Amino acid sequence: MDWKEVLRRRLATPNTGPNKKKSEQELKDEEMDLFTKYYSEWKGGRKNTNEFYKTIPRFYYRLPAEDEVLLQKLREESRAVFLQRKSRELLDNEELQNLWFLLDKHQTPPMIGEEAMINYENFLKVGEKAGPKCKQFFTAKVFAKLLHTDSYGRISIMQFFNYVMRKVWLHQTRIGLSLYDVAGQGYLRESDLENYILELIPTLPQLDGLEKSFYSFYVCTAVRKFFFFLDPLRTGKIKIQDILACSFLDDLLELRDEELSKESQETNWFSAPSALRVYGQYLNLDKDHNGMLSKEELSRYGTATMTNVFLDRVFQECLTYDGEMDYKTYLDFVLALENRKEPAALQYIFKLLDIENKGYLNVFSLNYFFRAIQELMKIHGQDPVSFQDVKDEIFDMVKPKDPLKISLQDLINSNQGDTVTTILIDLNGFWTYENREALVANDNENSAELDDT
Repeated sequence: MDWKEVLRRRLATPNTGPNKKKSEQELKDEEMDLFTKYYSEWKGGRKNTNEFYKTIPRFYYRLPAEDEVLLQKLREESRAVFLQRKSRELLDNEELQNLWFLLDKHQTPPMIGEEAMINYENFLKVGEKAGPKCKQFFTAKVFAKLLHTDSYGRISIMQFFNYVMRKVWLHQTRIGLSLYDVAGQGYLRESDLENYILELIPTLPQLDGLEKSFYSFYVCTAVRKFFFFLDPLRTGKIKIQDILACSFLDDLLELRDEELSKESQETNWFSAPSALRVYGQYLNLDKDHNGMLSKEELSRYGTATMTNVFLDRVFQECLTYDGEMDYKTYLDFVLALENRKEPAALQYIFKLLDIENKGYLNVFSLNYFFRAIQELMKIHGQDPVSFQDVKDEIFDMVKPKDPLKISLQDLINSNQGDTVTTILIDLNGFWTYENREALVANDNENSAELDDT
C-alpha cells in the first residue's frame, strides 16, 4: 500500500486509544508541574550549599556624629594612614630620574629629528627593570595610546615620560586635596577649598607680592571660579575628580613659574594682577564705601551701558543683603559676563532672562529686554532698531528645536549664546553687533595703513 494512503487513513481515524493527544491546557499544567518540581529541587540545593545568601551583606557605614569624638578621631587617623600609604606608592624624584635613564638607554633608532623613540619590545624591557611602582605604566594599553603615525611602530620617549609625570602629579594632587576632605566623601566644601588655597599661597612665587591683608579676598576670588563652574546646582561642594579634570588647578599651579610672562598673568584668573584688577573694580564701584554694591553702583560696571531691566533681574535673582550685593555675589556676576561662551555662564544669564521661570525664552521675554535697549538708544540720540528684525536674527542664529521657544540647551548648542545675551542686556554690546561689518572694515583699513608705513 502506498505510504500516502496509509498517512491519509491514519489522520482520518479518531484517536481514542490510551495515547490520546493532550489538550493545550493539559500540556501547560504538566509543564508548570515539572517547572515547580525542578525549581524546588534547585532552590533547596542552593540553600543547603550557600548559607551566605541568607543575609544581605552590610553596604552602608554612617559617618560619626559630632559628639562621637573617638570615632571621628579613628576615622581621621585611618584616612591619614591610607593617604600616606598611597603617597608612598608614587614615584619619587630619584625613581623618575632612574626611569628616564632606562628609557634613554633603550631607545630604538632611528631618531625623528631630535626626538628619541622606543619600540614595544624595548618598552617591555624597561618595564621589567624599572621596578614594581612603574608596572602600571608599562602596559599594551598605554603604549597603544601613545602610538601615532611612526612607520616603525614606536612611541616618543619624551611623550611617554610626560605621560608618567602627569599621572604622578595627578595622584599627588589628589592625595593633597584629599587631606582637606574633612568628610572623607571625595568632595570639597567651600571652606575646605579655601583652606587648601590659603596654605598654597606661600608656595606660589607669583603671589609673593600680595599683602597678607589681601589673602582673604584673594582666596575668595580663587574659590569662586571653582564653585561657579564646577557646582552649577549650587550644592556647596565639588568633587575632587572634577577639580582634577578641569584646567583651573593647572592655571593656579602655573603661578609656581617665577618667569611667567605678563600676558599669561593677565589672562590667568588666579594671578595677582587679575585678582587685584577684579577687587579694584569692586572698590571703585562702591562709591559709598560700605563694602556692598547697590543697583545704581553696579550699573557703572564695564562700559556702564547695561540696561536697568537686566540689573533689576540681577538683584531679584541673586543673593543680596538689604538690596545690596557683596563681593562673593559680585564675583559670580563678573565670571558670568567675562565667560559668556561657557555653559555655566550662559546658565547664569539665562536664569535672569527667563522672567517667567518657564525654562525657555519666548518672543515676550526677548521683547521685554530689548525694549530697554531701544529706550537707551533713544536717550543716546540713536534711531531705535525694529524688534521684529532683531527677534528674527536671534531665532536664525540659535535655530531652536521649537521655532517659538529658545531653551538653555538651544543657546549652548548654537555657539551664539554670548552674542544673543549681549544683544539683550548691553547697549554697547548691541551697538558692536549691529555695526560689526563696519568695525571689521575699519580694522582692515587700519591694518593696511600700518603695513604701508
